[in-house]
Amino acid sequence: MKDYVICTDSCVDLPHEIAKKLELNVIPLSFQIEGNVYYNHLDERDMKHKEFYDLLRNKKISQTSQINLEQFKEFFETFLKAGKDILYIGFSSALSGTLNSSLIARMDLEEMYPDRKIVIVDSLSASMGQGLLLTHAANLRLEGKSIDEVATWVEENKLRVCHLFTVGDLHHLKRSGRLSQAKALLGTVLRIKPILHVDKDGKLVQTGQSRGRRTALKKLVERMKETIENPEEQIIYISHADCYEEVIQLKQEILNEIPIRHILINFIGPVIGSHAGLGTIAIFYFGNDRLG
Repeated sequence: MKDYVICTDSCVDLPHEIAKKLELNVIPLSFQIEGNVYYNHLDERDMKHKEFYDLLRNKKISQTSQINLEQFKEFFETFLKAGKDILYIGFSSALSGTLNSSLIARMDLEEMYPDRKIVIVDSLSASMGQGLLLTHAANLRLEGKSIDEVATWVEENKLRVCHLFTVGDLHHLKRSGRLSQAKALLGTVLRIKPILHVDKDGKLVQTGQSRGRRTALKKLVERMKETIENPEEQIIYISHADCYEEVIQLKQEILNEIPIRHILINFIGPVIGSHAGLGTIAIFYFGNDRLG
């Protein structure tokens, strides 16, 4: 079996220690605040996640950039020159043009390295939903599965990864074009919190709403209880935009309602956080919410 690596991008939002243990190779997206460009490395070398969210609290605006063609070519060539094939599982193409850049890079590199294989899979996922998919893919590789076997598993299972979100502030959804100004204003006045998920096309869509934060979080748990499959076998992921105390309460509510094997918590990174905003909480698990 030919040697290969699994690559992804920093929208995976996994803890650095886990990505390292799983031997994942992560290319970072970038974000810009007050004219300064930073890279969203999982080890937070450019900016700590806490510092990023403190800047948002102080009304600083963060703008993000996708990974371009040349960055992908340089990233991929590191492995191709070492004689390794590549399985790249990327951030949903419906949310970023990053995956398209990787596809163009592959076309250029296949001519230069005809004996190497570059397999690209659109995860149709985001944040730790993407991370959940990568965790399973990486474990299959460590078990000895081939690049084609892992890619096939990802394609067959990616729509089983469920994403449930709610946000703390509607301003960022309005700025990113996912909510109209009128709805954002009305929602803020009435304390309406949207219930969001990623659909089967990889798009972030609203599936409901709630009056007040606590009610919104309870609805996430209710929806998860309805759609999760084999919870006693699962490690579910929760990502958050600097609201850890609320997440701990949510974790306990989930454990009280659903026989989960384990729960992993981590920050939403600055790139997704730039669009989701402070107070966003998201739950990720395997279920049937996207299969209908």
